[in-house]
Amino acid sequence: MPSIVHGFDWPDRLVVGTIGRPGERTFYLQARSGKRVTSVTLEKEQTAVLAEKIDELLDEVATVEANRFSVPDTAPVELRDPEPLDQPVEPEFRAGALSLGFDPSTAQVVIEAYPIDDDDVEIVSEESEDGIEIEAVVEIPEPDELFQVKIPVGTARAFVERTREIVAAGRPPGDA
Repeated sequence: MPSIVHGFDWPDRLVVGTIGRPGERTFYLQARSGKRVTSVTLEKEQTAVLAEKIDELLDEVATVEANRFSVPDTAPVELRDPEPLDQPVEPEFRAGALSLGFDPSTAQVVIEAYPIDDDDVEIVSEESEDGIEIEAVVEIPEPDELFQVKIPVGTARAFVERTREIVAAGRPPGDA
């Protein structure tokens, strides 16, 4: 278990936001409970994939036979959060890895972010029988720090919607 855990169970707020101009933006995942605010830096690509995977997870949960979770198809209006990041933004770390899950006992989406440096990851290259080089991650060590947040399904839909808007607000894909 990491020695530092930034945990939020039913936070008042969970958002992705940016600081900077398009092309120079820094992305942040930020949670708030009461006066406690924690931010983690993300890459734009991580941000986009996180929204996509949460959306896929919610769609999958919604298809469960006798679904007791009432997963909304769209973000409930009252859960949408157009406000900027809480200031000051002081990130705890840059996320090197993200994980996603669902806790059926509370009907919450679980998002975890870990700081992982390239130096901490052992990558082994091998050549397959047909001569194609294959790279595989052998081991990722237990991180010292963890950002974990648990949000209900309606909040998760609103998070996905906002995150997609934030990602789309930058440079068009392919622009340098």
